[in-house]
Amino acid sequence: MRTRILAALLLLAMAAPGRSEEILVFAAASLTESLQEIGRSFERGTGNRVRFAFGASSDLARQIRAGAPADVFFSADTAHMDELERVGRIRREDRREFLGNSLVVIVPAGSSLRIREPRDLLALGRIVLADPEAVPAGVYAKKWLQAEGLWDGLRSRVVPTLDVRAALAAVETEAAPAGIVYKTDARMSKRVRMIYEAAGKADIVYSVARVSDSRKRAAADFVRLVESREAAGVFTRYGFVVRAAS
Repeated sequence: MRTRILAALLLLAMAAPGRSEEILVFAAASLTESLQEIGRSFERGTGNRVRFAFGASSDLARQIRAGAPADVFFSADTAHMDELERVGRIRREDRREFLGNSLVVIVPAGSSLRIREPRDLLALGRIVLADPEAVPAGVYAKKWLQAEGLWDGLRSRVVPTLDVRAALAAVETEAAPAGIVYKTDARMSKRVRMIYEAAGKADIVYSVARVSDSRKRAAADFVRLVESREAAGVFTRYGFVVRAAS
């Protein structure tokens, strides 16, 4: 895999000008490990530097709208991209929908809790998830629970967090008995156990775009690498579903 990525980077390096650049990438927290791996390969292969700011897509989009100097934005949904496009911070032609994910219910690794169907969530007590009014992971979770007819019965027991990684941490430390996070996040931790997967129950779409006022060649090159077959192998290894190019 690393050899194929380096081969793709060689093509980018051959086409790029000699001056190295530094780019700032804003990205959803759930992409942390996969993008860091791709970023390290990009730096080695091109001589450019990548700085990452990971967090809730809602917060990152708000910063970009306010003028934050990001070069590339990775969102865990399309709604925040729509808003940035509406205000001219990204261009439609630069947008790509490139990854999918799924939601899972998690409990601490040592917990004996189990569920056989979504309705069993009503017996779990408090449930932690990313802010269901703003953060994509929480918004997706709320929509899923609404579709199952469970939201009204659970909303008083939902504990919102800043982002999906904070929800994961709350279950890891047993601060909460259960949580709803992305499958990719749950796979990263040995301190939680997945007890239910809502596969196919939520249309989770990750999108990427270069910020409209970025003129750095390295930003375009990084997006091209992320969309490559070589990077697709990295994302797949971390549990993401790679979407067909549109």
